[in-house]
Order: sequence, then C-alpha cells, then structure tokens
Amino acid sequence: MDRSAIVLAGGFSSRFGQDKGVLELDNKPLIQHVVDVANTVVDETIVVTNSQEGIEKYAKFLGTEVKFVVDLGEVRSPLIGALTGFDAAQGEYSLLLPFDTPFVSREVVSLLFELCLTKAAVIPRWPNRHIEPLHAVYKTKHALEAAKTAVTKGKLKVSAMIENLRGVLYVSTLVIQQLDPDLRTFCNINTPEDLKSAVAIDRSRKGV
Repeated sequence: MDRSAIVLAGGFSSRFGQDKGVLELDNKPLIQHVVDVANTVVDETIVVTNSQEGIEKYAKFLGTEVKFVVDLGEVRSPLIGALTGFDAAQGEYSLLLPFDTPFVSREVVSLLFELCLTKAAVIPRWPNRHIEPLHAVYKTKHALEAAKTAVTKGKLKVSAMIENLRGVLYVSTLVIQQLDPDLRTFCNINTPEDLKSAVAIDRSRKGV
C-alpha cells in the first residue's frame, strides 16, 4: 500500500459549541467532504476520533470503507491524533488533514504526494513563514517515530514532530495557488460565521 489519508476528528469543537463533523454543507456532513476527496487519491482513509461514540456517530454516514481509530492516550492534541493515525496507517506515505476543511483540493493533495517521493514530509508554507502541518504529506514511518520522540519529551505540538524530521520540503502557497487560486484548501470551519461563509463560497462555486 502506497498512500494513506489521516483525517483528524478528535477535537472538541469548543469554538463552535457542537460537533462540527456532522454539520452539513451542501447536504453533506463537513467530515464527509474531506473523506470523499481523500478517497480519490489514497489507498486507505483513517479517521481519528476521541471516543468510541465518535466512531459510531461518523460510521453511520461514512460507511465501512473508512478505518476508524481512537486517540492513543488521554491527552487531546493534534499531535496525539497524528501519532495515532501514523501508527494505524499502512501506506508508505500519509496525508494529514483536519475534518473541518470541506474545500480541500484533490489537485493540491495529489501534488503534495508527488513531491514527497524522496522527502520525509512536504508541508505548505505561507509567505510569512507560517506552515500548514495539518494539510501535509509525511513518510509514515519517519513521522511516527518523530511524533513518538516529541511526545516522549512532553512536547504536544505538531511543530515538535517536524523538528525531529530530516528532509522536509516546504512548498510555497504561491505554488499551490496555481492549483487552488483562492487557497480554499486551508479554509477551516471554526465558528458559525465560518460555516455561513462556506455556504456562500459553495453557492458562488455553483453559480447560485
């Protein structure tokens, strides 16, 4: 198996006030938008949740083709979720995505996979040097070990994992913009206002 996708759905959606994953955009749950795109470019898709209840909830509409795992450990953080996903992944390379980015571009993630063939990771980076480690592709075994090392040291930020990797390629968002002109791949739904904006974007894309 060559490619895996890890969709992080272990957050508590505290800023939204309810589970964002089941909220609908264009009559489809947010998480399903992400999974549907991932399924077109990978051999397996893994959804990482924070509980068995989360698995049961998402399984009702994501079906049996998705593999579900629960966060390893009691502490909730994107790094723990990533580590859990890397540990479960069978692919040589793993795409990491949050569950609340419904406009993620198939063309963009395909490019990241292609660029990762000789790298430990390929991570988008903005002109201001801000990186997008949760919209990136990693060599699975390398990332798993790097994540374990960070957690062992008590570091729970994804940046701590990246610091332990050698051979990281940073791809400018200016390059990604050629495939995704408005960079909507990185559009997270964090608040009700964000969801309203996403609805407007979706309508404009359809010419409604």
